[in-house]
Amino acid sequence: MECPRRSKVARAVRPAAILWNPAQEAAEGVKFAMLRGFRYKLCGDCKRRGRRSMTLYFLGIDGGGTRCRVRLRDAAGRKLGEGEGGPANIHQDFAGSINSIRAAAAAALNAAGRADLPAKDIHAGLGLAGIVSSGAVSRLHEAGLPFGAITAINDAHAACLGAHGGADGGIVICGTGSAGFAIVGGQQHAIGGWGFELGDDGSGAVMGRQAVRRGVLAIDGLGPTSPLLSALLDDLGRDQTKLAAWARAARPVDYGRFAPRVWAAAAVGDAVGCDIVGEAVAAVSALALRLKQLGASKLSMLGGMTANMLSALPAEIAASFVPPTADAADGAIMAARRAAGLPMLWVPPND
Repeated sequence: MECPRRSKVARAVRPAAILWNPAQEAAEGVKFAMLRGFRYKLCGDCKRRGRRSMTLYFLGIDGGGTRCRVRLRDAAGRKLGEGEGGPANIHQDFAGSINSIRAAAAAALNAAGRADLPAKDIHAGLGLAGIVSSGAVSRLHEAGLPFGAITAINDAHAACLGAHGGADGGIVICGTGSAGFAIVGGQQHAIGGWGFELGDDGSGAVMGRQAVRRGVLAIDGLGPTSPLLSALLDDLGRDQTKLAAWARAARPVDYGRFAPRVWAAAAVGDAVGCDIVGEAVAAVSALALRLKQLGASKLSMLGGMTANMLSALPAEIAASFVPPTADAADGAIMAARRAAGLPMLWVPPND
């Protein structure tokens, strides 16, 4: 395509928005720019302007059902700042997720001392729970986020890129939600990730929901009670009308808050807690085995329940897991760097 400064696009795009990569030009013998996901040949004037003025920063955004974490790095990979916000599952709450992303990104920029960084200099990689279609990606591009460029992938993809540095491997997410994802021979394989209504087996949200359901059965005398359920119902109440109202308004993160209680109860032998943990372990084991069947020889686990789950898995399955190289926020940065025409990986400083 012709140089964007000499096309109709020039009226809408400033020169500094053109991403020129001299390293890749040397490798490919082509002068080019990446503009909104398209490749353009650059004229000499644009090349000179790009060399002088373009300073690129990357925001890695890891948005899940419980919180949103953001990391800012410069083009050399130096970590400059981090921030956190509220839940960012765009399937559950799109508007709330956008607010969380904005708040966490602002916190990261403030922590880096770059609150006044021009939006055009920021390429954001968004690894978000709830991205299941191109329509979701389009909504993110139209949401008015304060970034010069956006690369949006789901949270499992970002986690897998970070865990294995873009190389082949798989991940199991075990937090508020659950999912499996693998990259094998350049092919992506997503397992689970259907959301709280249809899936998330083995997740903190489903564990919490199972505890509440068993508590309701115990109230009606249709199931056993236990210290776990008694304590849970002491907090939620035993009135049917109030419990039903709470359940109508409850989100996955609300159920997920009960998961630590379930793990703690199972650790001291609570029968109901042990049953719920056993169900979760079986679900996560199935995810891991399926990823291995698809060719992922090494796996990493990510999410708030990682430590508990790895200790509970059967030894032969737990042996397949290795510590992740990096997290989902850096995985999102890798995706953004690739989209900007830069190498995905950088030599990480001691950060």
